[in-house]
Amino acid sequence: MATNFKSIPVIDIAPLLAKWDDPGMAQDLAVGEVVKQLDQACRETGFFYVKGHGVPESLMEEVRSMTHQFFNLPYEEKLKIKMTPAGGYRGYEKLKENITKGVPDLLEAVDFYKEIKKGTYGTYGEIMAGCNQWPQDPPNFKTRMEVYFSLCTDLSRKIMRGIALALGASPDEFEGERGGDAFWMVRLNGYPGISLVDGQDVQENEIGCGIHTDYGLLSLINQDNDITALEVKNLSGEWIPATPSPGTFVCNIGDMLKIWSNGLYEATLHRVINNSLKYRVSVGYFYEGNLDAVVEPLGVCVKKCGGSRMNARAVYGEHLINKVKTNYAM
Repeated sequence: MATNFKSIPVIDIAPLLAKWDDPGMAQDLAVGEVVKQLDQACRETGFFYVKGHGVPESLMEEVRSMTHQFFNLPYEEKLKIKMTPAGGYRGYEKLKENITKGVPDLLEAVDFYKEIKKGTYGTYGEIMAGCNQWPQDPPNFKTRMEVYFSLCTDLSRKIMRGIALALGASPDEFEGERGGDAFWMVRLNGYPGISLVDGQDVQENEIGCGIHTDYGLLSLINQDNDITALEVKNLSGEWIPATPSPGTFVCNIGDMLKIWSNGLYEATLHRVINNSLKYRVSVGYFYEGNLDAVVEPLGVCVKKCGGSRMNARAVYGEHLINKVKTNYAM
């Protein structure tokens, strides 16, 4: 559970990445220090910055730049990749089409999911099956984004190996039946600044994305460097800013990790409010479990809690589908 934290910790994960596939990684002192910091962050804030992650800062900047370019296109151009349920919920959503807890969000977005074929995962595969939609402008959008998505997938897997150790489990606890075929989602978010949008005056403190937790295991947020808009709620109800730190990802844990950890780690509430005059973008990469993974408390975590077990169990795909079906006004 989140504490009364006043800031979000920064963790240099380079030692973990250097030893991620070493059979003796758990005994490495430098890895142990990273694991300790991950454990503290997951227990106390549910959010942390990572540096030393190996994703080129130039690529992070390029991805944000291409996102700005896409949202700057005429509305008619953006509609060429309009998202529909029939297409597996992939594509563009206009302003206020995304909904958080029944309230339209002041953002526009493009959603991408790991591509799967119908029938691969039973009913989950039917609803989420489809191919991603890619704009023709800006040039090389698909090529560069796919490189970025691949690097984020690889990075997330390695961070989850560290989190597994932090829970007292084996490094591969979130592989195999739990996450060996991990599903993922990417959302490009565009938040208008305080100005006129479609003839309507955008007020200060208008919610860009409402209060929520994320669905899966781990989120990597790549945000504009010059605008503070993401806020995280501490135990006292204060909103702590996730101030941009160039070259880092803002990471947070999601609903499924709360269950797997038996409540030792809890997904923290957060929101986005863009009080800048400037348009803001963020690129959220969301690393999940296998679409058909059964999610219930790990034995090692139940033991840590003195044998007390959370009354919670889920199938990740069912959890995702229930969220997706209520997320859009269309």
